[in-house]
Amino acid sequence: MEASMNTRPIRFFHRGAVVAVAGLPPTTTVLQYLREHAGCTGTKEGCAEGDCGACTVIQGELDASGQLQLRNVNACTQFLPTLDGRALLTVEDLGGPARLSPVQQALVACHGSQCGFCTPGFVMTLTACYERHQQAGTRPDRQQLADELAGNLCRCTGYRPILDAGEQMFDAPARPLDREPIAAALRALAADAALAYEHAGQHFHAPQTLAELARLLEAHPDATLLAGSTDIGLWVNKQFRVLPRLIYTGRVAALREIRPEPLGGQPGLWIGAAASLEEAWAALAALAPSLAELWRRFAAPPVRHAGTLGGNIANGSPIGDGAPALIALGAELVLRRGARQRRLPLQDFYLDYMKKDLQPGEFVEAMHVPAPDTSWAISAHKVSKRHDSDISAVCAVLALQLRNGSVQQARFAFGGMAAIVKRAGAAEAAVIGQPWTEATAEAAAAALAQDFKPMTDMRASDGYRLRVAQNLLRKLWLETLDRRTITVWRAGRLAA
Repeated sequence: MEASMNTRPIRFFHRGAVVAVAGLPPTTTVLQYLREHAGCTGTKEGCAEGDCGACTVIQGELDASGQLQLRNVNACTQFLPTLDGRALLTVEDLGGPARLSPVQQALVACHGSQCGFCTPGFVMTLTACYERHQQAGTRPDRQQLADELAGNLCRCTGYRPILDAGEQMFDAPARPLDREPIAAALRALAADAALAYEHAGQHFHAPQTLAELARLLEAHPDATLLAGSTDIGLWVNKQFRVLPRLIYTGRVAALREIRPEPLGGQPGLWIGAAASLEEAWAALAALAPSLAELWRRFAAPPVRHAGTLGGNIANGSPIGDGAPALIALGAELVLRRGARQRRLPLQDFYLDYMKKDLQPGEFVEAMHVPAPDTSWAISAHKVSKRHDSDISAVCAVLALQLRNGSVQQARFAFGGMAAIVKRAGAAEAAVIGQPWTEATAEAAAAALAQDFKPMTDMRASDGYRLRVAQNLLRKLWLETLDRRTITVWRAGRLAA
């Protein structure tokens, strides 16, 4: 134990009071704590990998303005020390036998529960939705409710009664949670020193400043950098890996910042590496609205609330959906080691399968994204077996700069087509400097066979992947036609 580690218990708000927990390994999940130590067995274990939603809980924290924000997350992948300074709400905190909460009452009235195993997860997701809309004075439509529930996969009663309950819970007199006791407790917890926790030789650090994070990682380059735990949690749950030292990014406010910032003489966006996937994708979709559908289908809300875009990028998976979007937008990474910073185009960050241009003790500080002007056409597509909460067989984000009918620049970024997320250089060369016509799009589609030799796996065959990628380039051609051009083009085709 280093002398600099001022160890203390993990402190968080739970069941109406601040609790202090010690004596458990730092990789104890929130789900394990609830079921095995806190006696809160309403939260269930299903898949233990963040897919099924049976373990959904609500996590609360104060935002930069001091307002309490509630978000539904998966308890099975979150490590207990990440709760430090936050609030944890479970199904035991809602209603009671004498008076159900509006969400619980609606599920009963609409017969939205059958075997009951998955019901607490649905209750917590719908409660998070209910609280957010009550606070904003809004009401979700049925599609928005379906999107909210994308991370709760069990449907033994079918979709209809659960969605009916989601609508009906807003019909009753408003009865939101009493937030002030939670907020008051979190304000008091904010005075605690940065968490440094140790158990049986396993260390957990939660620095609160960028400088301290950089110092810790430079001193311990073999440490595991932990962000949203949506991937690393599975290392423990599924691979039973022992992680001797974790350095957590989630308490560094500077790493969670999203702000406008020019890049290369044009408007741009700075996204801190610890900004949540939900917040980061919202900002990206505002920058390039055609990314909105990819945002909606990027995992499920509980994963997006906990996971980070920086973690998705730093992970380096060839099937990650964040990298194709950022590469197509021309993003660069801001990398940091100690007090030193360097910048690198994201497309150059990936060297080979799970191999990155990242030095020992160096970490991703931010993504810097230029804003596309109106000369850019951007098309984003996720192709997977299941519409919601699935891994892509092919992810393509295609960016084309057009002036006077000719292609000035092209960035065609694909995931799922190679050992890394990469640009299609031959396809880009086939269109740059050419008039943007159907023939040019066909030439780009043909050139993809030079760019990629995809593999066959459980998600798709090699031939399917290549055919899909080619068709997405053809779709880009169709999407860039305005109504008048389409009419003329169709007339010409018919005349021919």
